[in-house]
Amino acid sequence: MSAYCEICNKGEMSGMNVSHSHLKTKRKWKPNIQRVRAVVDGEIKRVNVCTRCLRSGKVQRAI
Repeated sequence: MSAYCEICNKGEMSGMNVSHSHLKTKRKWKPNIQRVRAVVDGEIKRVNVCTRCLRSGKVQRAI
């Protein structure tokens, strides 16, 4: 599954884990991507969408 939203282009973010002793290691934050059937340009397609776009109504789910 791809790691970005096809509606808002939200993708992975990178940063650091910081321990109590202040040692740093790289880490990634991944968006919550769902593969849903949605109406796109009048057609039903499967698209990868983040849950923020689903919740805010930017995507009309197909039934």
